[in-house]
Amino acid sequence: MTQVASLRGRIVRAWRTVAFVPTRRLALGVALLAPLWLLSRMPGGAWIALGATLLLVVATLLDVATLPALRDLEVERLLEPTIGVGDDAELRYRVTSRWGRPLRFALHDALPAAHLSGGVARGEHALPPHGVVELPGSVRGAARGEAPLGDVALRVWSPVGLVARTLRFERDDRVLVAPSLAGVRRFRWLAVHQRLAAVGVRSTPRRGEGRTFASLRDYVVGDDPRHIDWKASARRGHPITREYTIEQSQTVYLLVDAGRSMTQLAGAYSRFEYALSSALVLADVASTAGDRVGAMVFDDQLRALVPAQRGRAALQALRAAMVPLQPSLVEPDYSAAFRALAARQRKRALLVLLTDVIDARAARALLGHLTRGASRHLALVVALRNEALLGAARLPDAPNTRTLYASAAAEELIAERATALQRMRDAGVVVLDVAPDAMAAAVVNQYLELKARGAL
Repeated sequence: MTQVASLRGRIVRAWRTVAFVPTRRLALGVALLAPLWLLSRMPGGAWIALGATLLLVVATLLDVATLPALRDLEVERLLEPTIGVGDDAELRYRVTSRWGRPLRFALHDALPAAHLSGGVARGEHALPPHGVVELPGSVRGAARGEAPLGDVALRVWSPVGLVARTLRFERDDRVLVAPSLAGVRRFRWLAVHQRLAAVGVRSTPRRGEGRTFASLRDYVVGDDPRHIDWKASARRGHPITREYTIEQSQTVYLLVDAGRSMTQLAGAYSRFEYALSSALVLADVASTAGDRVGAMVFDDQLRALVPAQRGRAALQALRAAMVPLQPSLVEPDYSAAFRALAARQRKRALLVLLTDVIDARAARALLGHLTRGASRHLALVVALRNEALLGAARLPDAPNTRTLYASAAAEELIAERATALQRMRDAGVVVLDVAPDAMAAAVVNQYLELKARGAL
């Protein structure tokens, strides 16, 4: 069987080397020969038709001889190995010719449509002898996961253009579509350029008896004389004191709900994608602040667990763990999630739970676990606001029976959700009720406020 498969492979490769397909130009030539054969009954007409046919056959064979084989061309695909969901990345193909004649070609690729959208523009391109042509394009991450990029095919033909040959280049390169870091990069850029307020992030550093210098201000009665900056005081003619930030290295655990409510779309992407992106942004901010960051993703079982760690490794570990995860149509098991967390995180930590609270029964179960852990941890619940539900509660200008029932049901769910969130607040839980697209800035704001107040 192995020898038969090997022989079959050689036959296929040999056939691809000589195989060709006719073009429209050859079909037009054959069509133009038809009237000549109609004149074959006339004296000398058959010789004219036969001569024209032989001329077309010879031209076709010569055109086949001018087409390159697979070894005469090379195709390189240039694409970043990792792309974020919703992020754009540059895609380029570099076609190199070792053929001594000019060619024209069209490129066809087989990118994984389930994970990437876009590609290079379709069309014909000229390739000079021993030349190089680059085809630019772009792709966008559509869904998380790792997928092969597929093979590349070139349809090539000579300037005569009677026949064409399809050359297939087998490729084993792959792409990893991961949670987007665009929000992380944007927050970093805004922080460097002092423009975080443009996305709603407030800077709230805590000033006090720390060791890291924060700023200068006028001295007031009661300030520690040891903090007076005598050089600044001499320049300004009155006492100036230094302020310092209080540094505290703490632990932040991100708990991401992957249950049924997170499968709902909020625009082009699911609410789960927004939660993952916001979790990465907060992980970057917290790790930059010196905190240890860990994460847990769960539905009715534990889907991923990243132990708390410091530095840039925390962000990379979180992103790698989140790549294969997808939300599922099951109810989240908060009990199992908090039991798993309690077994791994015994010291006090900030728990940031990204979820959606609509069902009253689930809200009561969640509240019970949050209040039991309040003596050990500080909980921050980020409740994703359901814009579709809010829209359904608004009556149209001309309501009918169906819209009235839908509006009443939506209002009931909204009221239950508001009651559940208020119970959490009354129990001392910090609650954010926010739309998915505004979640990242709101979570960062709340984290900075808790850090500034020294709530941990």
